[in-house]
Amino acid sequence: MTAGTTTEVRTDVAEGENADRDLDAGPEDSVSRETPTVPKMPAPTSTRTLVIANQKGGVGKTTTSVNLAAALALGGLSVLVVDLDPQGNASTALGVDHASGTKGTYEVLIDGDPISDYVVDSPEAPNLHVLPATVDLAGAEIELVSVVARENRLKRALKKYVDENPVDYVLIDCPPSLGLLTLNALVAAREVLIPIQCEYYALEGVSQLMNTVDLVMAELNDELVLSTVLLTMYDARTRLAAQVADEVRAYFSEQTLPTVIPRSVRISEAPSYGQTVLTYHPESAGAVSYLEAAHEIARRGVKESS
Repeated sequence: MTAGTTTEVRTDVAEGENADRDLDAGPEDSVSRETPTVPKMPAPTSTRTLVIANQKGGVGKTTTSVNLAAALALGGLSVLVVDLDPQGNASTALGVDHASGTKGTYEVLIDGDPISDYVVDSPEAPNLHVLPATVDLAGAEIELVSVVARENRLKRALKKYVDENPVDYVLIDCPPSLGLLTLNALVAAREVLIPIQCEYYALEGVSQLMNTVDLVMAELNDELVLSTVLLTMYDARTRLAAQVADEVRAYFSEQTLPTVIPRSVRISEAPSYGQTVLTYHPESAGAVSYLEAAHEIARRGVKESS
């Protein structure tokens, strides 16, 4: 076993142990509301646009989007989160209003309005901006069918926004489907990040997503690459989690981050307070893991652009 492999295994075990303690923590424990101190992260040479996608529901897609965004922003980077899910869960977790009638992603895609008209600042971190989504976005799939160049709507809007408001990262949170909303995200992005839960059927559906990614690369966006795979909901108490992690790492050897995200009560609780786990409980295993994952993504981005 190589030294690198040993480090990965030890990291997984440590995080699993922390996750156990996290699961056992009771509501009486104190909750930090303060902004955690995060070491400065390296900035990319140009804007990195990542789409967080997986049509399988319940894999930690939105949770990953908001916590990585908050971690990068707390690390001194400028981040824009585009909420493309009609449920608006990313908006909720980032403390942004998305009640019916709130303007945001729907108006950008359907009416062609500028993103800058509807972007709001998140209270989670400095330089963290959000384009909110409302339930109105549910009808966008049907309305976009008859629109000319329908798959390029988000790409054009993002290009204009980034040209006028330079940001380090754009993270696009997609709905659990491969419809026109996700297609717009894949066309607009340069990178794909796939969260995969460490549970049975983990890779089910990923092949379908990869087929879609390959099709988009061939026909609509030849700059798109699968850059990152993140293992989520890791429970060190089960042999299955370790087996799934090994299987994913074998299948996506270069893309899978060493850090895994543990199954954690704190991560699940945070959105109900309009927060990410990084500000809800910054010392929890989930917060520490997402912070380390963000550092790895930031370091990879600098390495790849050098």
